[in-house]
Amino acid sequence: MPVPMDAFDDVRPAVECLDLLVPPVAGALRDWQGPVAVEELRYVDTDPAIADTALLVEHYGPWLLEQSANCVVVAGKRGGQTTLAACVVLSHTRVDVNGAVRRQLGARKASFAPMDQAVDESGMEYGGITPIGLPADWPLLVDTAIAETPYALIGSGSRRGKLIVPGTALAELPGATLLDGLGTA
Repeated sequence: MPVPMDAFDDVRPAVECLDLLVPPVAGALRDWQGPVAVEELRYVDTDPAIADTALLVEHYGPWLLEQSANCVVVAGKRGGQTTLAACVVLSHTRVDVNGAVRRQLGARKASFAPMDQAVDESGMEYGGITPIGLPADWPLLVDTAIAETPYALIGSGSRRGKLIVPGTALAELPGATLLDGLGTA
């Protein structure tokens, strides 16, 4: 079975590419303390024009869809309070915003966060938001299927470039909560 590294010609440890990453992601890699060695997180340079999963998969091969993950920012609201959270699911699934997310956040209403708010508060580009380097006070919800994925292709914090990260590293990010059924078909 191929792994995401097989799709790209130039795959490097992400810690060797800090100058190509947005500050929050570069800082998180510099300070990495997870059980997976930081050298296991890899960076590939990709064209920003094909940053969206559908275009990337079309360009590099449909098999990559099963090994790609999306990180989306959601806003949970209850009693005038809004909580931003990040959700990480495999790309061939959708985030169960109105079910799993709403329940986990204890929100009356949950929806995708407005693009400007997600970008401003994450310090990352829309279409490249990654769970690595997000604000520490954000809940991080990770579908359990991610933990079972040997490697996941995810955003790098900008539309240019992607990270290839062991699923276990994503599941063990600080503050991560694993949820069955976060990603739905």
